[in-house]
Amino acid sequence: MSQSISISFKRLPHGGDLPVPVYQTADAAGMDLYAAVVEDVVLTSGDRALVPTGFSMALPSGFEAQVRPRSGLAAKYGVTVLNTPGTIDADYRGEVKVILINHGAAPFRVIRGERIAQMVIAPVTQGAMVKVGDLPETARGEGGFGSTGTA
Repeated sequence: MSQSISISFKRLPHGGDLPVPVYQTADAAGMDLYAAVVEDVVLTSGDRALVPTGFSMALPSGFEAQVRPRSGLAAKYGVTVLNTPGTIDADYRGEVKVILINHGAAPFRVIRGERIAQMVIAPVTQGAMVKVGDLPETARGEGGFGSTGTA
């Protein structure tokens, strides 16, 4: 069973007619986010745009919202979220916006009210950095990208 928290939500004037972000199924991890564009935005191949959602929110302390791509847009059109996942911190009060990029070959039109991304609410664990002289040894050591296999 999943945990549920209350999120204070403010609809902005340019998003008043859009649906509230909701889960589409009982076990969905992400709520759909809708484009609150005033005019359609056309993304040609390689273009990116900051797309408004028409709302702001107040997450409880100890939580973040992760903005992630919608698999259908990525699979069908090559459109995805550029900084995946985009993090919205609990102390941010501005409008939620999504950075979309078109990796597809054809232009993609962002239409008002279209589902453009999903938002996952997740608990946050903050780490405390502790300066040491040496780190414990591991089998991997300082091996970087690709060091554990051929791909």
